[in-house]
Amino acid sequence: MTAKIEVAALSKSFGDHQVLRSVNMSVGSGEVVALIGPSGSGKSTLLRCLNLLVTPDGGRVRVGGQSLDFGTSSKLPGTASLAKFRAGTGMVFQQFNLFPHKTVLGNVMEGPLTVRRMPRAEAETLARALLGKVGLAEKADQYPARLSGGQKQRVAIARALAMQPEIMLFDEATSALDPELVGEVLNVMRELAAEGMTMVIVTHEIAFAREVADRVVFLRDGVIVEDGPAKQVIDAPQQEATQAFLSHFHRQRDN
Repeated sequence: MTAKIEVAALSKSFGDHQVLRSVNMSVGSGEVVALIGPSGSGKSTLLRCLNLLVTPDGGRVRVGGQSLDFGTSSKLPGTASLAKFRAGTGMVFQQFNLFPHKTVLGNVMEGPLTVRRMPRAEAETLARALLGKVGLAEKADQYPARLSGGQKQRVAIARALAMQPEIMLFDEATSALDPELVGEVLNVMRELAAEGMTMVIVTHEIAFAREVADRVVFLRDGVIVEDGPAKQVIDAPQQEATQAFLSHFHRQRDN
């Protein structure tokens, strides 16, 4: 499998706190990788390093054909390089970050119009198709304030897909949602996985990770402790730290 993403010796500190410690990871084309671990383990920081929302202190990040090195002698990428590097990745956050003054359709069209300079008619056709894909075709003319949290998150996914990325990154995409709305967002993510989208997902939804991910990567204290096939890591973790973290999930499942 060709690696779509490669991370080598990645490190990141915030002040005196080292969040990532020489992390190595690869993600194959069409692979779905779930990052799990306790709060503060470095999962979201690692994800944000993949599209340089967080600039690593050292190491290398390659996404598709573009590679950037970080460290004492490396010159940080300029705005144009950053934009080019990010163009291949779509990111969905915990908070939806929709434009409140634009309709749902306007939110999804914004990227193709302003960043990709797509003709308006083409951008609208694409946006309507993507809203249909996430089950919100009938909400095109609504404003975000009229939507539920689950609907807003599905619009955010459609907006990220409108940039036609090679890779989708999800940072706790369901953790701000009410429990009854989580399923509708996970279903959209399930469909993307089934279509072969390369995805890296930071999640606390262990059952979802087990079902949808090809691989699970368990982080603790900025280090990858365990990395393997999803069902193997979740059902029969090898490392004590992974066993301890997943014991709560296993207890819930057994009851």
